[in-house]
Amino acid sequence: MADNQNDKSRKDMSAFWEQHSKEASLEEMFLDSQAKEISKMEEREILSLMCDVKKKDVLELGSGIGRFTGTLAKDANHVTSLDFMEPFVRKNKETNGHLKNITFVTADVTKQHFEPKSFDVVFSNWLLMYLSDAEVNELIINIIKWIKPGGKVFFRESCFRQSGNTKRDFNPTNYRSPSTYCAMLQLAKAETPAMGLDILFCRNIKAYIELKKNHHQCCWLLQKVSRTTSHQGYDTFQQFLDNKQYTKNGVLRYERIFGAGYISTGGQETTKEFVATLNLKPGQRVLDVGSGIGGGDFYMEKKYGAEVFGIDLSANVVEIAMERSPADTKVQFQICDVTTIQFESESFDVVYSRDTLLHIPDKFAVFKQFFKWMKPGGKLFISDYCHGDCEHSDKFKSYVAQRGYVLHTVKRYGKMLEETGFVNVKADDRSKQFIRILKQEKAQTETAKNMFIKDFSEADYNDIVGGWTEKLGRVELGDQAWGTFYAEKPL
Repeated sequence: MADNQNDKSRKDMSAFWEQHSKEASLEEMFLDSQAKEISKMEEREILSLMCDVKKKDVLELGSGIGRFTGTLAKDANHVTSLDFMEPFVRKNKETNGHLKNITFVTADVTKQHFEPKSFDVVFSNWLLMYLSDAEVNELIINIIKWIKPGGKVFFRESCFRQSGNTKRDFNPTNYRSPSTYCAMLQLAKAETPAMGLDILFCRNIKAYIELKKNHHQCCWLLQKVSRTTSHQGYDTFQQFLDNKQYTKNGVLRYERIFGAGYISTGGQETTKEFVATLNLKPGQRVLDVGSGIGGGDFYMEKKYGAEVFGIDLSANVVEIAMERSPADTKVQFQICDVTTIQFESESFDVVYSRDTLLHIPDKFAVFKQFFKWMKPGGKLFISDYCHGDCEHSDKFKSYVAQRGYVLHTVKRYGKMLEETGFVNVKADDRSKQFIRILKQEKAQTETAKNMFIKDFSEADYNDIVGGWTEKLGRVELGDQAWGTFYAEKPL
């Protein structure tokens, strides 16, 4: 049955591209009449996000008319360029055939085989959306086999819905969500001992946001790594988050209690209070670490005219932020691990983080990165869970271990920022405010009990109210605290 479905998928896709490859034009590649305008900006952006291919062996899948083939070949040791539409391959040869380090292959990627560990980099731009789920899963496993350990994979896809404005008599394209791709990528394993792909980042394409008001063009950069189950039964911490605390249902439950657009303490009330301390100016660049579903980022852009870049490790929360992005916003979101991602030095005026760093063991290392990324005179604001100075109860210790939190006292947290080199550090214990907000959020949820149960379930209601009751108990006992931290980078 699966083979029959795959055969039908390939026939449908072949018919689709036979219809849209007759001219082998840029417009056909983009399936958009604005292709030339988009391509100028988008091509530069894609290449800037790519990993280094200098002296590398590169496999380009779904190469089309060769928009990227020649550029890759200029630096690479060798490029194997593959596409299944003959008109596209012919056009690519006409454009890039003078480069002797390119091998052009006309083949269906679902039926193609390469020697194991024969490539350093795999690159594709719009490919997986033209494959069935089974074909994507099989291709990911093949890619893991084809690339060398430590090798990189870059791909880009249209997510959620159609982007181009070209009329289509039929459209067999699979517009998946970013979280679906992330799950497929992280579940795939091959070889012995097991190897897989770690997501270095997933982000939406700025060119499409600015030119098309489209937040649903996404790209990924991945790396081949060994796979060991070390995160409470999951291969990666991201999988743990997306399958435990930040399931889609879990995120929406949090939003219900925190307020529309927010999944951190106090929602918009505390966001307005804390952001006001930053004295943001139009055009200032803000990095939001743990951006959640985007409410705070949209607020900073709309209220202050800031240029906001939100990052979060959870694919589920970033997906919601991307899907809800207003057409007129220029806020960008990226799925990544703040402990491994790299940004240019002195590239942000503000680093802002709400109740996120509790997940990170080596906070000092992250603070050093913040310091590096911030411009001289830049401002840092963090709110985070902390622990009290008292001897902690066994129940609290169990809670922290189950969540995977690493907590410090408010005083120690502030001291670490000073040790990093920040000045004008203000470390405030906000536990009394935390208690007031928790009581308010719990009361509002209890008042709206019937609606909450209608939209979720009684078990969800009991879990949320019970969780808030326990949280109040931990704070009132002195086990748990809530701190805010303001600091500046010296001029």
